[in-house]
Parts: sequence; structure tokens; C-alpha cells
Amino acid sequence: MAEPVDEPSKEPSDPWGKLKGLAGKPALPGNWRLVAGSVVLGLVVAAGAVFAAGPWDNGQRKAERARAAAMGRTGDTAHRPSAVGPAGPTPAPSAAAVLAALGSGTGRTPAGAALAPAKALDPLMKASALGTRTTAVVVDTATGKRIYARAAGTPMTPASTIKLATTVAALSALGPDHRIDTTVRASPDLRTLTLVGGGDPTLDEAGLRALARSTAEALTDRKVRKVALTYDASAYSGPARHPIGPNENLAPVSALMVREGRLDKSDHGPAARSGDPAADAARTFARYLRDGGVSATAEPRPHRAAAKATVLATHRSDPLSALVERTLTNSDNDLAEALARQTALGAGRPASFAGARGAVTAQLKRIGMPVTGTRLGDGSGLDRNDKVTAALLAGLLARAADPAHPELRPVLTGLPVAGFSGTLDGRYGEKSGGAGLVRAKTGTLTGVNALAGTVVDARGRLLTFAFLTSGTTSPGAAEKALDDLATALATSAG
Repeated sequence: MAEPVDEPSKEPSDPWGKLKGLAGKPALPGNWRLVAGSVVLGLVVAAGAVFAAGPWDNGQRKAERARAAAMGRTGDTAHRPSAVGPAGPTPAPSAAAVLAALGSGTGRTPAGAALAPAKALDPLMKASALGTRTTAVVVDTATGKRIYARAAGTPMTPASTIKLATTVAALSALGPDHRIDTTVRASPDLRTLTLVGGGDPTLDEAGLRALARSTAEALTDRKVRKVALTYDASAYSGPARHPIGPNENLAPVSALMVREGRLDKSDHGPAARSGDPAADAARTFARYLRDGGVSATAEPRPHRAAAKATVLATHRSDPLSALVERTLTNSDNDLAEALARQTALGAGRPASFAGARGAVTAQLKRIGMPVTGTRLGDGSGLDRNDKVTAALLAGLLARAADPAHPELRPVLTGLPVAGFSGTLDGRYGEKSGGAGLVRAKTGTLTGVNALAGTVVDARGRLLTFAFLTSGTTSPGAAEKALDDLATALATSAG
């Protein structure tokens, strides 16, 4: 039986979509008015927390940007009503502009009304639902200081929170504008074509069809109507199968695939997968090529393209910033493994599980992250032998929040929003004080639960946190206990 992993979001990631049902509904009961106000407040503060890390338009989600513009009438960052547009609900008292609040001592909760982090967290850390061992670190991003720690340097199995290490390494090594190319190369006589994968698991049918159309146009211009078609997935090396074996949470890791080797129409979450994604991609390409007037003379076969082969057409992936956001929001295992291998390729290492492990670890060490005790067996967190510390995860998020590192902003903007998007879509109910305020990466394997992300506390400070557990017996109860810890931070003041 497959290991349980983070439950993927069932709908496209849209942290604002759930507010649509609240808009334009007067005469809500008092409790619902409070809930609606809290939801709006939570999203405003959560967006402000990300804003505090750098420019609004650098790596910020298009959906968030558009929604923020559309909701301009709700007021400015000090919650003053806008003079434009219909009046919106009056928000509850909250922090002043987050940038000003960081380290300023002002907040949305009266002095003395909130607990210090230790007093808020210590009782919750005793919950039996957290299993036999729990480690924790909380960092104030304005100062870089830990304001709470419990067994901070103890290596723990991180499950999918390891994706924070994978994405930070990729962004810092390659940059947010890096793209992954899929190319079509031709022999000097144009009689042999090779479809060459660069490691883009997000290549879809539309992209492959466009690639085939461009290729067919280039060939027909040269009066070529028949070719021998080959494919090249040699950019990656080593075993294609993850140590967990065939699994609906991850396709064979290949440099050439279409929609992560999915055999259904899904674009995220568990699904039946191709046993040979590269061969399937080549067969699909041959069909699209034929639609363009060029036919393959035989079944596509694997073949390494010659270094001097002519490039006829190229498809480029979305920028790495967008790939990172998708990886974190939906806990995308295939994409996480691809990003680890892209880091290896950028470092001149073999793009294998071992090469990616070495490249990611070396990159984290290069940028000054505390990697003692770290073992990165894969990029996705499906390997139970992975080990990281709470100190590393909280430190990675603090680095991403540092204005001096805008290249890491997608790590923050990709985090699911509590109660609204990605793997946190179904968590944090309407009565939770963390809904809309907590943004975090989840982690789930049998007996292992984790949560690592950001939250703004009662003083207006942007905090990063990491909670890692082992020996849990009820995933649902463990998740609730972790969510309670993150929510407690939202109302704490140190």
C-alpha cells in the first residue's frame, strides 16, 4: 500500500475564491459577520506578510495581485476606507502596515492580552496527538533570532516539508527566471529527428502539439515529409523509480514526459502513471507531427541526439518562480524531483537521486543554511530516510523572507494559505483563528506529520516556524494539533 502523503487540493489554487460566497450577502448573523471579517482580515495580513519580504510584483501570484487590485475598496494597509468604490465591511482592529510593524512593538492585540510564544506553545506541545517526539523552532524574521525552540537540532523525517529545501536550493542556484527547455533536433540531412527532454514535467499536450507544429513547418519548408523519430531522456541518469517503487504519487523520474506521466486528465494529486513517460511522450509527438504533414517511418526509439544536431524547435517551461509556487502549493512530488535534478545539472553533477542529493545539500551549505544532521534522499519527501531539523526549515523560510534575497520570494508566495488553498484548503475551519493568517507547507507520511511556514503575530511581527513530529497514530488529530500550534503563534506576543 502506498504511503499516505499530503492531500492535494481538489480545485485550482485560488486563495480568494472562497470569499466570493461572502461578498454581497447582507444581514449575516453576528457570528458570521465576525467570521467574514476575520477571513478578510486574515488574507490582508497574510498578503502583507509576504509583501514585507520584498516588492509586491516580484514572484507574487497573479491571482493574488489581481484580487488585491479588485478589492482596493477595503482600504489601505492601515485599514482606512477607500474613497473609491462601494463601502465594504469594516475590518476588525489589526496591525498597522506590516513593514512598519516589524520590530516596532505595535500590534493588533492590546498589550498584555496575548501570551508570549513559550506560554502559548508549551501547553499545546504536550498534546498526545503529536506522537512520541515533537521538535519546533520559531524565528522572528526582522531580527533573525529564535524566539522559541524545542530540540531544534534534532534530525527528523520531514515528509513533504523537505520541498522547502528543494525549492530554496533550486532558486538560489538557478535563479527565479530559469526555464527548462524541451527541444527537437535534426540530423544534418533532416531525415532523423530527436525529441530531447530537458526535465520539464509540466510539459502538456498543448505545448507538445505546438512543438510538433513548429517542427513540421520547418521540415515542410525544406520539402521533408518523412523522418525517423527518436527521443532522448539522457539528461537524467540513475534509477528512474523512486525507492518506494511504483506509486500513484510519483511517475518514473524522467527528463522527458507529458503532464507528469499522468494517464488521466488531472494536473495534480495522486493518479495512475505511465510506466515509460519518455516513450509515451514520443508517441504522442509523432501523432502531432503527422497532423502537421510529417510522418514517422517507424515506432519512436531512444537515441541520444548528436551534440551538433540542428535545433528545429524549442518549448520553454514556465519560469522557475512559477514552478516553485506550484511545487509548494500542491505538494507536487514530480516537480520537486525535477527541481532537485535541475539543481544537480546546474552544478555539473549527475541528475540522479544521488547527484541531486549532493547538489541540493551543497547548495544549502553554500548559502549558509544549518545542514548538520541533514540527509536529503530525494527532492519530494517520499523517502522515509530523509532527515532535516526544525532549525533548517525555519531558517530556510526566514531566508526567503529576507529582503536581501528577493530571488527566494516564490517560496513564500507558494505556501498554501490556511483554510483557502493547496494542501491547507481543507484545514483550519471557520472558527479557527489561523484561517487566512497561516501560510505553511504540510508534510504527511505514516506516523509522521509536519508543518512549516509563516504567520504574523499579535505584535505585527512576521514569524517563520517549523513543527516536526514522529510516532503519530492519527493523521487528522496530528494535523489539528499542528494547526493549533500555528494558530497560537498568530495570537502570541513576545
